Amino acid sequence: MSARSLRARRAGLDIWPGFVDALANLLLVVSFVLSVFILAQFYLTQALSGRDDALRELNARAAELAELLAMEKAAGNELRSEVARLSATLQNTSRELDTKTRATADAQQTIAQLRDLVLQREGVVAAAQGEIAGIQGSLEAEKQVSLQAQAQVKLLNEQIAALRAQLAQIAVALDAAEAKDKESQVVIADLGARLNQALAAKVEELARYRSEFFGKLREVLANTPGVQIVGDRFIFQSEVLFDSGSADIGEAGQEQLRKIAAVLNEIAPKIPAELNWVLRVDGHTDTVPIFTERFRSNWELSAARALSVVNFLTGQGVPPSHLAAAGFGQFHPLDPTNSDAARARNRRIELKLTER
Repeated sequence: MSARSLRARRAGLDIWPGFVDALANLLLVVSFVLSVFILAQFYLTQALSGRDDALRELNARAAELAELLAMEKAAGNELRSEVARLSATLQNTSRELDTKTRATADAQQTIAQLRDLVLQREGVVAAAQGEIAGIQGSLEAEKQVSLQAQAQVKLLNEQIAALRAQLAQIAVALDAAEAKDKESQVVIADLGARLNQALAAKVEELARYRSEFFGKLREVLANTPGVQIVGDRFIFQSEVLFDSGSADIGEAGQEQLRKIAAVLNEIAPKIPAELNWVLRVDGHTDTVPIFTERFRSNWELSAARALSVVNFLTGQGVPPSHLAAAGFGQFHPLDPTNSDAARARNRRIELKLTER
């Protein structure tokens, strides 16, 4: 065998190790790519699952808000129905009064006509009496005529007496109509007075229980920093209850809310059942915008914080039918200036005992 053919055979045998190394490297690259793809798919699945949970939670909270709104609308419809019923009663009474007033005017007109008729008849009687006196003085022979004239005078006198009796009856009817008219006016005035008294009594009664509630809260939270009273509202700075950007109540905040729940559970049994009261929890934020996976706006954050307080109070035994949550975002600031102190004041939770 020649040297040339031997070298060619050796060169052909040296190709296989390089080919095997290249193939092994290719398999390693493919395995690495598949591993990266599997890890990416796993993390993407976890992220989508977290978003689905957040979406379900938001849908549940939206359903709670819709239920609270429906309750508020139902209470408003009941109040409007009561006001409409009272208005209809007043309108019916007013129509009756108008009818009686017209009847009184007609009766007065009839009396005036009868009075004119009586005056006319009296004039006729006077004329007849004068004529009789002239006949008696001038002609004694005409006694028969005089007797007839006297009969006519008697008849006229009877007619006048009958007219006067009729006039007296009409006057009595007129007095009765006027008395009934006055009674109707008294009924209308009494109805309006009773309505005003009922409304004032409810407002006064609610104010009395509100005063007692806030008085006890003052005693319980007197030395708590970040808590103040403004008018008819108890104000908690958000830092007392929540961490920044969170709607989860901290341990210190839970302790303060337990005190409020204890006071509310003490006051609630004293309030009459017919008094539709509610403790409204209002959430407020500052003007710094928020956009996270959980809260897409300050409005959502304020509503979530108010709902957290309501849920906590419910867990402490406060009746859910007397609780309401509302989120106002950054749109109702206590201090409109753009400073750190103003923003701290505007981040708050407000409690207000009011009528539903």
